[in-house]
Amino acid sequence: MELFQYPFMQRALIAALVIGLAAPALGIYLVQRRLTLIGDGIGHVALTGVGAGLLLNRSPVLVAVVVATLGAVAIELVRARGRTSGDLALALLFYGGIAGGVMLVGLSDATSANLNAYLFGSLTTISPRDLTTIVVLGVALLVTMLALRPALFAVCHDEEYARVAGLPVRALNLLLAVGTAITVTIAMRAVGVLLISALMVVPVATAQQVTRGFRTTMAAAMALGLFAAGSGVWVAANADTAPGASVVLLAIASFLVVALAAAGRRALRRRRAEAATPAPEPHEVVLG
Repeated sequence: MELFQYPFMQRALIAALVIGLAAPALGIYLVQRRLTLIGDGIGHVALTGVGAGLLLNRSPVLVAVVVATLGAVAIELVRARGRTSGDLALALLFYGGIAGGVMLVGLSDATSANLNAYLFGSLTTISPRDLTTIVVLGVALLVTMLALRPALFAVCHDEEYARVAGLPVRALNLLLAVGTAITVTIAMRAVGVLLISALMVVPVATAQQVTRGFRTTMAAAMALGLFAAGSGVWVAANADTAPGASVVLLAIASFLVVALAAAGRRALRRRRAEAATPAPEPHEVVLG
């Protein structure tokens, strides 16, 4: 724990905890809509924003927020109008985003180390300015996801019903797209654009193994995200490993443990139910 006496480790821990809470709070809606891979697509678009920020000598995180938001809005509008499939739109985001990011980073004076910091995360290099951006946007995102939970759940569960009920479906879909873009960009420095989808999806998948209601699943997913983020930073500090990878691996390990425990519990219940069921009585056969 001595390492957490240093300001850079304190900033790393705070940033990880904020992201650990915010990412599953948004990710549960993406899982509900079966859009678990959209974070990867928007992450590649955010990489273009990073390259533009480095090239223009501006804050890469803030520029990435703007670029990723525009990309997320574009893909949602394309999806809503049905001009192309969701898979094709995501593919365009993947390839165009990463190609643009690599090209812009190459045109700037940045080194490969700068690019790796955004691809795989670099918690220990988070500046006070980066931390302020992460906390402000993360808290705003978390409050929004919790405050609009009934409406967002209705849209994700049954879009046609939500439209008939008078909810602003398009605005809520755009809000989710923008929220995904913000989550990806604020998490770049923590876990990297290549790993952020795991932190949005894996805690939700883990919570679904042991919960039933949407509210309890959301609360459990946020708790698991918080645990993975805090434990990952602690493991990275003591084992000298990459913080982003440590966070994601702990999240995946939690999923495996909970999934195995849930499977064992279901098997035990089946055995108890079979043991409690009386065996059928044999029929008497009368020979005439």
